[in-house]
Amino acid sequence: MAKSVYLGMTGDVIHPGIINIIRKGAELGDLTVGLLTDSAVVTHKRLPYLTYEQRKNVLENIKGVSAVVPQEDWSYVPNLRKYKPDYIIHGDDWKTNYLSKIREEVYDAMKEWGGQVVEIPYTQGVNSSAIAASEQSVGTTPDIRLKSLRRLIAAKPLVRIMEAHSGLSGLIIESLEVQKEDGLHCFDGMWSSSLTDSTNRGKPDIEAVDLTSRLQGLTDILECTTKPIIYDGDTGGIVEHFVFTVRTLERNGISAVIIEDKKGLKKNSLFGTEVRQELEGEEEFCRKIREGKKAQLTLDFMIIARIEEIIAGRTLDEALAKAFASVTAGADAVMIHSKDKDGSDIREFCRRFRKEYAHVPLVLVPTSYNSFTEKELASWGANIVIYANHMLRSAYPAMYNCARTILEAGRSLEADGQCMPIKEILELIPGTK
Repeated sequence: MAKSVYLGMTGDVIHPGIINIIRKGAELGDLTVGLLTDSAVVTHKRLPYLTYEQRKNVLENIKGVSAVVPQEDWSYVPNLRKYKPDYIIHGDDWKTNYLSKIREEVYDAMKEWGGQVVEIPYTQGVNSSAIAASEQSVGTTPDIRLKSLRRLIAAKPLVRIMEAHSGLSGLIIESLEVQKEDGLHCFDGMWSSSLTDSTNRGKPDIEAVDLTSRLQGLTDILECTTKPIIYDGDTGGIVEHFVFTVRTLERNGISAVIIEDKKGLKKNSLFGTEVRQELEGEEEFCRKIREGKKAQLTLDFMIIARIEEIIAGRTLDEALAKAFASVTAGADAVMIHSKDKDGSDIREFCRRFRKEYAHVPLVLVPTSYNSFTEKELASWGANIVIYANHMLRSAYPAMYNCARTILEAGRSLEADGQCMPIKEILELIPGTK
């Protein structure tokens, strides 16, 4: 009877080193590949380019692979204890890299049933991370980008979105990573805010900029990044215009649009309830959502209903009623907005919404109630958190202080400490090195 062999992998990039380790594993017996699911990968790396099913299909058709099973944990140990293979095979580079702790756990687990760990010499001249980085520099397609938000929502307990208002701010969001004890932390996508877009242009945020003008700035971000983008659609305009917006955004690979239930000339929520904003009626708002859903060509694009009742001084019951009606009309997710710092109204909204809809995504924008951590927001029931204007807000004082310093000193020497070397900035831009 043939021995059983286990090999865990992401399988997003198949290179000669992967083929070599598959061949070596097949020589030992029947090779089962434990293919990491999206949710297993995103705790330590960015979302794979290919879906789990696409990666599975590739591996099933590689000579030497007997079976492909899901590995739903970053660690190999749960699957090893489930299948109890005679061998686990792995490249020997895990002795010194970020998998060294898992290596120790694997050795301990395999001893439980007398299994053996086989380490294959690392294939020189091949670097999966470098290949992935090279793919990132090439870019992505609208289709892949469009689908990635839904994949992230399914894979992660909380999707982290940061505002981008330019190609450079998008590149920061695209590349910034922080390694913490519980894994790799990065921004999962970008928020194209009408507020920061208009402010960056030096214009008031009054929904006067048409879609074509907004897309000019958005294209700069699309051309140099790969992560999903959520578009701030303000009120969505009249129904006929919103249908056009949906089709245009979807065609460009935008993952979602958020529309709010206001009408009339836009008055920004930041100025409070003393600036009264008339809200759109439930039936009018829901009709816009229904027509938008009919207009889209794929199942991947998302229309998210932004509920403004709480900010407009209405009751929590009214906010919930509008949210429930929006979901019934076809909204793919609900964003609830509040400017109260204690977060109690948001927490209660989430609790009551989750009683009615356990799986419809909830979007929170904790600009005012920013003392709560992402883990706390996730415990309330949030699926997506948007940091809605922080990149622009941080950029303004930095530019202002630099300009003032130069003006006061009559030269730029005193401003050097406020500036990054231009070389470090250029290194963000693909093709510059």
